[in-house]
Amino acid sequence: MSQQKERTEELYKLAVEYSKFYGGKITVVPHVPVRSLDDFSIWYTPGVAAVSRAIAKDPNLSFELTSRWNTIAIVTDGTRVLGLGNVGPEAAMPVMEGKALIFKYLGGVNAVPITLGTRDQQEFFNTVKILEPAFGGFNLEDIESPKCFFLLDNLRKTLKVPVWHDDQQGTAGATLAGLLNALKLTGRKIKDTRVVFFGAGASNIATARVLITAGFDPGNLILIDTKGILHPEREDIDELMLHNPWKYEFAIKTNKDRVKGGLREALKSADVLVAASKPGPGTFPKEYIKEMNKDPVVFVLANPVPEIWPWEAKEMGAKIVATGRSDFPNQVNNSLVFPAVFRGSLDARAITITDEMMVAASTELAKFAEEKNISEDYIIPTMEEWEVYPRVAATVAQKAVEQGLARRKMSWQEFHDRAREIIEESRLVLLTLVKNGLIQMPPEVK
Repeated sequence: MSQQKERTEELYKLAVEYSKFYGGKITVVPHVPVRSLDDFSIWYTPGVAAVSRAIAKDPNLSFELTSRWNTIAIVTDGTRVLGLGNVGPEAAMPVMEGKALIFKYLGGVNAVPITLGTRDQQEFFNTVKILEPAFGGFNLEDIESPKCFFLLDNLRKTLKVPVWHDDQQGTAGATLAGLLNALKLTGRKIKDTRVVFFGAGASNIATARVLITAGFDPGNLILIDTKGILHPEREDIDELMLHNPWKYEFAIKTNKDRVKGGLREALKSADVLVAASKPGPGTFPKEYIKEMNKDPVVFVLANPVPEIWPWEAKEMGAKIVATGRSDFPNQVNNSLVFPAVFRGSLDARAITITDEMMVAASTELAKFAEEKNISEDYIIPTMEEWEVYPRVAATVAQKAVEQGLARRKMSWQEFHDRAREIIEESRLVLLTLVKNGLIQMPPEVK
């Protein structure tokens, strides 16, 4: 345990020193050649006027004649940043830059970090709405609950480009992918599996919704928040109906056996635990795992430290354990999902991202791992297996076509080849810049 703590402290130190050395993680590089000053007469004035006139006649041409086709915004107010909480918009920028780096490296997507100096949800909504002409999509990030639900639901209804909240949909997609293979390894069927969600914030609410879309029985799901198990007779049910309709909905339609109490009561006869609550270790007693059915599946997803350590869950009988960390087996991380989902959505020029598109993405992720021979320590691909991203992108794009949500229609193979080409180019550009010394190696830190 002390080794893990020392490693975490080392990573903190390196992150600060490297950030100071590089002055941030992203930059802007022109996408066209500048052979002489004459080229500016094409890329800028007077030539650019013809491009503007064409788009003025048909705004959809902005997806053809500008970088909008491959550019999204990452928008946050900094109210719920990773495991840090409300650190504000300035302190959220390093996280958003990191997200932009992953978008480019794994998805070939140009992502612009935007941190907003407001906590008002209507101001947030209005700001994203008026930014729509500049971007091909929006990734909402690290926003407190229930504001995040309001923003995702209403922006999806209003905008004609994809809107995504990664803390909800990204985590849900990765969790479902891992669960699909965990259930295969433990001999369970989706419709009969009983799942307990410890924590009823953005990620677990979204995961419950996506699991239902994937075929899980709502009655077999139980959600637990800081006041205990959600059920229709809870004292605060009227308050939930008024102020948190998303949580209220799950209090009504889940937990068919009307189980009451806390985590220990919920885990009796449960097959799966999905914990996304607060960082551990020791967030709940490890002995609770013994209350679950034989060969339980335990996902402890809090960052930077899971609710209990993986080896503690194993000691208590867990068959399969997943966390959010890359230094343990079975990392359930939204980075496996969002680069590919946006790659596919942008390539299809989809007008939105549906839950069905997410389930398709999760199923393809699980299938990729299954083809490589799944085991207790390998239920989901790692971020190093970059070949999975074009496959997931193509599957998402194809689902958008099937649902009538795509402006561009191609075959699965055509979407795959296009995604692969864009992602490969993105990785090659970075490799070339490093190889030629235009991006320096980091300094030694003592």
